[in-house]
Amino acid sequence: MERRNLLRAAVLGGTAAAFGGTLWRGAAHAAPAQPGAGPYGALGAADANGIRLPSGFTSRVIARSRQKVSGTNYTWHDAPDGGACYADGSGWIYVSNSEISSTGGAGAVRFSSSGTVTGAYRILSNTNVNCAGGKTPWNTWLSCEEVDRGYVYETDPWGVKAAVRRDAMGRFKHEAAACDPQRGVIYLTEDVSDGAFYRFRPTTWGDLSSGTLEVMVGSSATSGSVTWARVPDPTGATATRNQVSGTKRFNGGEGCYYANGTCWFTTKGDNRVWAYDAAAQTISLAYDDSLVTSGTAPLTGVDNVTGTASGDLYVAEDGGNLEICVIPPAGVVAPFLRVEGQSASEITGPAFSPDGRRLYFSSQRGTSGSSSGGITYEVTGPFRT
Repeated sequence: MERRNLLRAAVLGGTAAAFGGTLWRGAAHAAPAQPGAGPYGALGAADANGIRLPSGFTSRVIARSRQKVSGTNYTWHDAPDGGACYADGSGWIYVSNSEISSTGGAGAVRFSSSGTVTGAYRILSNTNVNCAGGKTPWNTWLSCEEVDRGYVYETDPWGVKAAVRRDAMGRFKHEAAACDPQRGVIYLTEDVSDGAFYRFRPTTWGDLSSGTLEVMVGSSATSGSVTWARVPDPTGATATRNQVSGTKRFNGGEGCYYANGTCWFTTKGDNRVWAYDAAAQTISLAYDDSLVTSGTAPLTGVDNVTGTASGDLYVAEDGGNLEICVIPPAGVVAPFLRVEGQSASEITGPAFSPDGRRLYFSSQRGTSGSSSGGITYEVTGPFRT
């Protein structure tokens, strides 16, 4: 059964499975969600980089803020945040935002087929608090400004074409974006406590210069049917979230990821992972740590989210134990990795290489707790692909 059907059946049927005190709606059975109970087993001791990983996995540092990326002349940006990977011939590219005021933007690292760094460069400059974003099917990176009346910028991961500001996608406190090619829309989260969930419908799929911004409308219930309504004024002169009666509210929208008819997104204010079934136009909870029955929630401080072809979701923590946790299609919610000794930081930008064998992410403020201390990592190992 596909994950979205599991979710819908569990929620509408009024059932949920308990995992170490946390309800993950969608599982068919209950199992303890303690470190070591996930699909990869227990976390080992911290390695030389301070990363605790399951057996068979290794980490390396790819870049550090304010230092040259190895073998290149590019100085890695401060406060690395949302990211994505792109196939580049036999190699790939990892792009990363910079969550800095006024001089934010985004940078990229290029890899050969063996994983050797072959280049690094800027793809967006002098923008404001670029937090998360999203990858498009036509291989551009949408870099989102997390400020009031912020913009979305469409950028070229190869750094050849100039970045373009996409005004039609609305002006609000943007967080993340996820493309749905089946319906020709892009979902967008908003990082405020009474935020909305949006979709942008381009006039022509693949061209973001014009289109219609819509907002989700529905009751305050955590599951059920929803609809969409056009936002009258995407410029945000009046806040976009307050223009449509009945707008469904979300407490601090964060990461956003689409696959196989479902858009998953996270809300940090209530520590939830939501699932929007695009075909049925229903919403439900994939994870909610407020429904504690016993023990300690395995995932707190939900933030960026990504997924794999196997159906696993990977959710980064802003706070908590500084972990990336895995939510499999069936089984337990459990830590995949933990970063030690960086309690004043947050985990950002998880993204898999095109072959699914390498995971990239950053510790935004590293060991120093400062935006100038960011560290970007690669984890390699036997991922479920």
